[in-house]
Amino acid sequence: FIEKFVTQPRHIEIQIFGDAHGEVIHLNERECSAQRRYQKVLEESPSPFLSPELRDAMGAAAVMAGRAIDYQNAGTVEFIVGQDGQFYFMEINTRLQVEHPVTEYVTGLDLVEWQLRVAAGEPLPKAQHEIVQRGHAIEVRLYAEDAEAGFLPGSGKLARLRLPAPDAHTRIDGGVIEGDTVTIFYDPMIAKLIVWDETRPRALARLRDALAQCAIEGPKSNIAFLERLVRHREI
Repeated sequence: FIEKFVTQPRHIEIQIFGDAHGEVIHLNERECSAQRRYQKVLEESPSPFLSPELRDAMGAAAVMAGRAIDYQNAGTVEFIVGQDGQFYFMEINTRLQVEHPVTEYVTGLDLVEWQLRVAAGEPLPKAQHEIVQRGHAIEVRLYAEDAEAGFLPGSGKLARLRLPAPDAHTRIDGGVIEGDTVTIFYDPMIAKLIVWDETRPRALARLRDALAQCAIEGPKSNIAFLERLVRHREI
């Protein structure tokens, strides 16, 4: 059931930033290969798949794409990496994406602040050589949906909503509280759960613990699916 969500080819995206002074840099990659209905399920950085050489080449290609269009803002350059080891351009998303907290965790940077500074005409706060990556971050999206029914979106009142307490290793980005209603008019995302630790195995352990603390009653949720996913041998 879960194996089909660990996809090949790999889906890699590179976070870029450009300013009004002609500078474009990248903030490394996120891997988003686990998807359902063409929507990302699990996002992480660094990618466990990329070699250092491929990582450098994709970062350089993303920056080149940004410079070619005089890009100013946060953006995400998305690539597909085939089984032949070659990577292929897909698109540029001209915004911060849902998974930007993954990059914030591993770089220690506030990307929303960067956007505001760039919009105000300021130069980028850091140069490429000043960007560092520390540890491993993973994000999953908590949805009101029925995973057993083809991830059919759900709706209804959140009779119970329990999420882990935020700390240095766990971040919750949410827009609803217990008692709110998930409607049919908007995306049924309840919250984003992001974890960080020094290594990928430790980050996965943090994620498993955090998911075990989640409880949603009312509409069906994808929590049980996510718990199975992060324990799968291919993850």
